[in-house]
This record gives sequence, structure tokens and C-alpha cells, in this order.
Amino acid sequence: MRAALLAVFLLPSVVASDKPSVLFLFADDQCHETIRALGHTDIDTPNLDRLAARGATFTHACNMGSWLPAVCVASRTMLATGRTLWRANALHPDTDQERKAGRLWPQRMAQAGYETWFTGKWHVNTDAAKCFDHAANLRGGMPKDGVSHYHRPVEGVPDAWNPSDPKFGGFWEGGKHWSEVVADDAVGFIERAATSEKPFFMYIAFNAPHDPRQSPQEYVDRYPLDRIALPENFLPEYPHKDTIGCGPDLRDERLAPFPRTEFAVKTHRREYYALISHLDAQIGRILDALDASGEAENTWILFTADHGLAVGHHGLFGKQNLYEHSLRVPFLVNGPGVEPGARIATPIYLQDAMATALEIAGEPSDCVEFRSVLPLLRGESATAREAIYAAYLDLQRAVVHEGWKLILYPKAKVARLYHLADDPLEQTDLADDPAQTERTKALFAKLRELQIEFDDPLDLSSAFPNLAP
Repeated sequence: MRAALLAVFLLPSVVASDKPSVLFLFADDQCHETIRALGHTDIDTPNLDRLAARGATFTHACNMGSWLPAVCVASRTMLATGRTLWRANALHPDTDQERKAGRLWPQRMAQAGYETWFTGKWHVNTDAAKCFDHAANLRGGMPKDGVSHYHRPVEGVPDAWNPSDPKFGGFWEGGKHWSEVVADDAVGFIERAATSEKPFFMYIAFNAPHDPRQSPQEYVDRYPLDRIALPENFLPEYPHKDTIGCGPDLRDERLAPFPRTEFAVKTHRREYYALISHLDAQIGRILDALDASGEAENTWILFTADHGLAVGHHGLFGKQNLYEHSLRVPFLVNGPGVEPGARIATPIYLQDAMATALEIAGEPSDCVEFRSVLPLLRGESATAREAIYAAYLDLQRAVVHEGWKLILYPKAKVARLYHLADDPLEQTDLADDPAQTERTKALFAKLRELQIEFDDPLDLSSAFPNLAP
């Protein structure tokens, strides 16, 4: 067994004769509010709770946004290339050129001496099998769905959909639930890697809990409807849904009928929670295998997801919006010297995972525009971000700064202002409050600074002349 890394956060520098391994566990569509250990008692996640107890949780990890409705493509392209949103967008058509140049995340880890492993959802515009030393069961963006999966359920009408019935395909396609296949691969990887002289970098990418929200009946049964709480910020319909790109034509939004009903939202949340609990069980299998391998003490574990999901918040269902439920994700870090149970509220981007792994590996992070979270774990604030920028197509922009959030809808010419410190569910819009006019203008100016920093081409001044300087 490789020697354990010296405790990073107890010493001013790291001197180790052997590099630690890195296990990256990646979910799809998992909202920040879906881990029981973080206070969300509607859901059962004993293994994610285990990770939270063993290490640190970044409670305000965000995705930067997307240039297309498939938000996961943008999120994962940023993650693999290390480029921020609009520069990743420019790279996206030619991501394979980045692979050929050896600049993608797994290739950088291989250059640092790691044996690299992959299973599951890649969804980056290059062949994962050419990026990793070992790759198995490469999956597309989502399991194939069918018409019975949409515009449901309607109270009093028999539901044609059954999340646990393999006849509907989806996660059941191939005879075994896809999350179980990914866990099987990961367990096998860990067993094989234990015999290698190299440290490992494993990118274990689940499609869950993306829809279709399917899981074994025993998991669905854990969540009777009377256990499911309606989101406090539930709305039957979001007033600006069409002008921000979240109307009935958007695939994610047509999963449930319009207007939203309490019954439909609770049913979808039931199936969402069941799929997350099933995912959690597979993560438990992976953690058990790592413990059994003898390598756990010398392995860093990063868990996150590529964006959040609304599932009834604000009358929305998808991730194509800039509210906290869709912007924020879980971000858990276990590793040598990390304080057990730590909670860090400093905002980060989930794509900081790449820079973090490169620092663990001792690999230079040139060309990487995201930042390692290791300094934040050490209590160093110099690299902390002043503000968070977020974007969706040319339809939405947002900035989060000093506890306040400004969301702009350019086509609707609507601004929304929330004091997140007092209003974390974003229910009280203060944009029209005369007392907040100067604050709104200051946030607009901050957003414009970030647009310039991140090469965002969208001109907001014509839509909001009252906010522009």
C-alpha cells in the first residue's frame, strides 16, 4: 500500500514521496438540497452523509451556466477543459483538438503519473475511451425515455408511467440499472488499481438522478407522498417562463403538466428522492470497496454534480434557470488532513474540482481558469472569489455578491433582486424597491465586470438602461 500523504492542512507545505489517489464521484441533476446530513430531512442519503461527516462540505458550490439547454454539456466541457463558460463554448466544437494536445483533465492527471479510469456519462465532445487509460460502459447524456414519461401525473387519471418497471427501458436498458453498472465498474477498478504501482485517478460518472427518474420499487416505497413536502417557493407557473426559455417547449419543463399541481410536484420529488437514495447506495458500495482496498487513507474523494434541478421550485422543473436550486450543487471533499464535518460557505464553482485534483497531483494548472479549493481548506482566503457569475444562453444573467443576488432577463427586460442572506428561497423580489436602487446598480456594474472577465458577449445595457452607468 502506498504511504499516506502528510496532512496537508496541518503543515505549511507538502513533501511526500508518493502521490495520493483521486476518486471523483459525479452525479447528474443533483440539487444542493438533497443530502440529509446538511439538514434536508426529506431524503435518506446515509453514504453521502458519511462523506460529509468524514470531510468538508462546500455549501455554496455553483455551476457557471450554459450556452445551450443541455446544461450538462457546458458544465462537463468546462470541467474537462478547465475553461470558463464562454471560452469553453468556443472550444466545444473542437474539443477533440484539446484531447490531441493532451490538455484535458484525465490527460493532465496521466502526465502527473496517474493511471486513469472512467465509467458512465462523459458528454464531452471527444471520445472518453481516448482520454483515459481504462474506460467502461460509456453512456450518452441521458437514458432513453418515452412519451409516457412526460406531462404527468394528472390527479385522478391513471398514470401510464412506473419508475420501477424495466419495460420502460431508460435506466433499466440492458437489464441492470445504470447506477448499479457504474458502481460495479468502480468497484472493479478499485480492486484492479490496488495492484498497480501508480496512484489512480477515477472519474466515476453517474447519469442519476437525471430523468427518467427510475429506481427499484423498494426505493420508491420509502417515499410515500405524505412524506414529501411541497417546496416553500412552489408556484403553479413561473411568470416569465416563456421569455427566459423555460416554457412548455423545453424538454425538462414538459415533464410535468402546466400549471403545476401539488400532486404532480410531490410525485416527481418522490421519484427524484428515490433515485438519489438508490444512487447513494451505489456510492456506499464504492466507498466500502475503497476501504477494503487499504487505499482509503491515501485517497482524495471529490463528490459533486454538474448542476442542480428545480423539480417544483418557483413553478420550474429543470436546470435552465439561475435560481439557487438549479445553480447550486453538493460539493464534498474527503482527503488526508481535511477536517471532519467542516462546512465552508465560501462560494466556489464545481469545475474547481479539476484544479483541485491537479494541485493534489502536483501538476501545474496552466490553461486552467478555475481554482483549487485546497487553499480554502487550509483556511487561506486569498484565492476566494469576490462574486459568482452565472448565465443561461442570451436569456438570463446573474451575479451573487455579498449576500445579494441580481438576476436579469434581457428579453423580458425584467430584473429580480434577492437578499439571499435573509431570503435563501428567493421569494421576495426587491428589484422595484426604491431603497435598493443603488444596490441594484452596483450589482449590475459588478455583473458587467464579470462579463468582461469571462468574455461574455451579451450587451445588457440596452435592455436595462436604467441600471447601466
